[in-house]
Amino acid sequence: MRVAVDEDRCRGHGVCCAICPGVFVLSDDGYAEVPEPEVPSALEHAAREAADSCPERAITLS
Repeated sequence: MRVAVDEDRCRGHGVCCAICPGVFVLSDDGYAEVPEPEVPSALEHAAREAADSCPERAITLS
């Protein structure tokens, strides 16, 4: 599974980082980033939960 954050939609709520800190981090500007787009299988459930919980729907999974 791969994950991406739409920089234009992210508003820096940080929900994804709280749910799945192994995949999402906050940039110095306070917006979500994905340092490694390939999600480890052990974190796939948490990454899906983070995407579903994003208030801006800025996270896509493929």
